[in-house]
Parts: sequence; structure tokens; C-alpha cells
Amino acid sequence: MDTLTGARRLLEDIASLPLQRRLRLMNVCGGHERTITMAGVRTALPDLLELIPGPGCPVCVCPEEDIRAAIALAVERRVTVLAFGDMLRVPVNGPRDTVRSLAQARAAGARVEAVASPQEVVRRAAHAPHEQFVFFAAGFETTTAPVAAMLREGVPENLAVLLSGRRTWPAVEMLLRSGEARFDALIAPGHVATIMGADEWELVASRYGIPVAVAGFTAESLLAAVYAVTQQVIEGLCRLENCYPEVARSHGNRHAQHVLAEVMAVTDANWRGIGVIPNSGFALREGWRAHDARYRYQIDSAAGMACDQMPPGCACAQVVLGRIYPNQCPLYAKGCDPATPLGPCMVSDEGACRIWWSGGVRRSDQTAKRSVSV
Repeated sequence: MDTLTGARRLLEDIASLPLQRRLRLMNVCGGHERTITMAGVRTALPDLLELIPGPGCPVCVCPEEDIRAAIALAVERRVTVLAFGDMLRVPVNGPRDTVRSLAQARAAGARVEAVASPQEVVRRAAHAPHEQFVFFAAGFETTTAPVAAMLREGVPENLAVLLSGRRTWPAVEMLLRSGEARFDALIAPGHVATIMGADEWELVASRYGIPVAVAGFTAESLLAAVYAVTQQVIEGLCRLENCYPEVARSHGNRHAQHVLAEVMAVTDANWRGIGVIPNSGFALREGWRAHDARYRYQIDSAAGMACDQMPPGCACAQVVLGRIYPNQCPLYAKGCDPATPLGPCMVSDEGACRIWWSGGVRRSDQTAKRSVSV
């Protein structure tokens, strides 16, 4: 059966389910949201099924203090800052006549470069041994594991890492513990499960009584997950189902987990606009302190946390937490768009606001009938 035929059959199976009430399904991955939006999955589902984008964008939650530190390194310390492309355009809050992003720092003459992988970072530093480099590494487990591997394999002396790594599961558990989780089932991220194991998401079912399914990045895999959790709700069941078994194993990638544990320590971490979430971040262990930009350049990790605010009117944090849809943010399409992003969710290809805009949603709708805030 080809993918298109499989997706059509799953849509038919979902439509045949005897839904008695509206069900809200949260997807915890920017890649999932991109497929859902671009493939028209949301509009193809029955009206009683509501798909809610959740905390699936590491760029969106990277705290202001880390971005400000990267900007300061480039502008004030005159080091070359390397970062994944999305991070260059993420703005921090501040006056318009100040440098508010790494892209603006580059335009002002600072040495800031976009990179695509840790391997490219190592090559860049090795080719300029008399220049100082800092790799601003922001991302979830799938990004942080390769950074850990890079450090474990050895890097040039002139390279340091400004780490802003985050763990996905603690953010979801924070929502579940808060009692404010506005969803009936969860679609878990396949890429994180590939590293950390599908079984990491079993606690959603066993501890919190919510059906959960791990999904891949095709419409077929996502629809399989939607069908699985919807059927569970209807039948009064609650378990973990792996709809991405060809890649995401029960226990994940043991080698990647070992490398992460060897190089990184789990720590409390600040999420932009949300606050500190226990055990949700990564920090370099003491053995790699020589390449930790926070130690090499004496960066105060707590500096700026008190002012870690979104721009006035920006509701990116509420979008990330799944409390409102992107176009319910007061700034959506009202000064905030991909050309002039005011909030981080409009910058990244994994940000829900950017995805919705790219999918053709160009109007703000703060009174949407399918609001997830009520």
C-alpha cells in the first residue's frame, strides 16, 4: 500500500469512529505541526477532532539571556558566533535602535555565521586556528546528542559551546502536573523517541491517564497516531502506541543516550516566557568545562532572567503551551510576520506561528470558535 492510499484509508477509518464529543489532541513537535498544516490534515479530520500544536520548537523557548549572551560575545568580545540559521533571526525584547538579534549583530559588523551541523562547526574552527569561535547550540535532544558527540570526539582549542539544550518530556509533564492540560490525548515526537526511546512517553498513559502515540513525520504516520489515540479514548483505554516503529525503538538509541549522559548533566532550565522547568535542560559536565563558553567567557547564566519577557502583546508562550492557536495571538498578522517577526514563534520553521503563516493563515482570529483556551 502506498503512502497516499494508506493516508486515505486512515482518514476513512478515523471518520468512521463513533465520536460523541470534541477531543483535543496535542502534537508535541514542530515537524508534526508542519506536516499537519502543509498536508491539510487538520481540515481533513472530523470537526470533533481538534489538533493543538504544543511545545515542539526549541528556537521558540530559547531564553533571552542565552540569546543576549550570544549577541554580547559577537559584539563585545569579538568572537565568531556560529549558530543554526533559525537562531540568527530570533529577536529579544528591547528598543528598536538596539541590536536585538544575531542577524542584526552581523549587519552591524559582528562575526556571526549560520551553520548546518556540528561537523561544519568543527571544520570552521579548525580552518581558522587563530580565531576564537563559539557555537551557540540551541535545541532538543536530537540536536543536543550530536553536540555531545562532537565534544566527545574532540574539538579545536579555539572552539567553545554556548549550550541551550532542552529536554522535551519535562515540559509536557509540567503541563500535565499543572492540572491545566487542555488535551485528551498526546501525539509524541518521533525524532525525540528515536534518541530517548518511545517508552519515555509511557508515563503519559500510566501516570496521567492520557492516551499517547509516538508518530513519525508523514501524514500517514500522524493519521495512524490520531486513529490510535482516538480509538483509545472511545474504548476507555489508556496506553502508549508506537506508530513510528521503523525508526523509534522502545528503548531508543542507547549509544546516543550514553554519550549524552557522559558529556551533559541534566539541570533545571529556563524556557522563554514560561519560566524555569525542573530537569528540563542540559549543561556541560566539568570534564568539558574548557570548552564551555559560560566558563571561558565568564557568562552569568542567571543574568537577564528577570527580564525574560516577550514583546508587549506577544503570546508566543501561550501558543507553545497549547493554550491558544497561533492566529489568536494579538500580534499575529498585525506587525508580526516572517519578514518582521516580533516573537520567536514566527521565526523558526518549527514555530507554530511561522508554520501557520506558511500554510496560508494570514489573518488574526482572536475569537476562533475552536479556541483551545476555553
